[in-house]
Amino acid sequence: MARDYYDILGLSKSASDSEIKSSYRKLAMKYHPDRNPGDKKAEDKFKEVSEAYEVLKDPQKKAAYNQYGHAAFSQGAGASGGFSGFGSGGFSDIFEDMFGMGGDSGRRSASTGSDLRYDLSISLEQAFSGDQVEISLTVPSKCESCNGSGANKGSKPKQCSQCGGYGKIRAQQGFFTIERTCASCSGVGEIIGDPCRPCNGQGRVNKNKKLSVNVPAGVDNGTRIRLSGEGEAGARGSSPGDLYIFIDIKEHSLFQRDGKDTFIEVPVSFIDAVLGNSIQVPCIDGSKAKMNLGSGTQSGTRLRMKGKGMPGLRGGSRGDQYVQINVETPVGLSRKQEDLFKQINELGVSKISPKTTRFKKMIE
Repeated sequence: MARDYYDILGLSKSASDSEIKSSYRKLAMKYHPDRNPGDKKAEDKFKEVSEAYEVLKDPQKKAAYNQYGHAAFSQGAGASGGFSGFGSGGFSDIFEDMFGMGGDSGRRSASTGSDLRYDLSISLEQAFSGDQVEISLTVPSKCESCNGSGANKGSKPKQCSQCGGYGKIRAQQGFFTIERTCASCSGVGEIIGDPCRPCNGQGRVNKNKKLSVNVPAGVDNGTRIRLSGEGEAGARGSSPGDLYIFIDIKEHSLFQRDGKDTFIEVPVSFIDAVLGNSIQVPCIDGSKAKMNLGSGTQSGTRLRMKGKGMPGLRGGSRGDQYVQINVETPVGLSRKQEDLFKQINELGVSKISPKTTRFKKMIE
């Protein structure tokens, strides 16, 4: 009596499609003949596992099997359709996932152009507001002389005799049908007898072109902008690749950035810090904001300006701006100014400099 297909795969009848596929993947890799050369038991197990997956991966076959069991695939079983042995279809699904060499039966391999990268440096102000930036680059583009075909005027490419125009060569290896790119036509499926001179039969030539790049507000370092179809032209009229613009933001003289937040160090006079005066603080949007200092503000104090940072890349509220106060010790005092500070010192500094006073007591 034939074993239950679910038991073969180590599953219950309630197993999902993804669970069925995952179990088959593991078992097929374990028992594959290439991994078990000369092992008849492993070969039989591989066939058994493949047969079970061939049925359970197909919704109609699976439904018929769940209702009628193995009888659903015996001769004259009715509408569910016949099934004999196991085909290459089941394992080719997994083989494609694992090695990237499967399916696409009947489709000619097209030599699509490669994707290209361009590093674009912009200022932090451009990243804040967004900008339209024009770039210039040299890109392999479609040859105008042959319109990308690679063939000289008056001639046409001929079908490759090696692959029959398919672009791939198939070879049987054990239980697999392996497809490889045809070496004669490089996967294009055509051979050019009279190549175009300007492009040497490639269908593309290097050209300098200018493009306008829309830099959205809020971009950050590493942001990628895709320009569809602006990459390398495909060989002999195939589809072009894409151009990816990678954003690099230049270092700013005043601001630093972390996500949507900006940071700035602001020097403050000793008098402003002592008396708690108001100061003007620049913001990344080009404006200046008034900030009130508390009396006795210490150097290193960090203050927050809500909503004064960078915008989000996809909209939303702005980040915050953080201001670090650096109190500047007076230098170059006049004699009169020195006398005033001496008078303050004579009045006593223990109460107005508590940290200094505590430190002196600790080291006495």
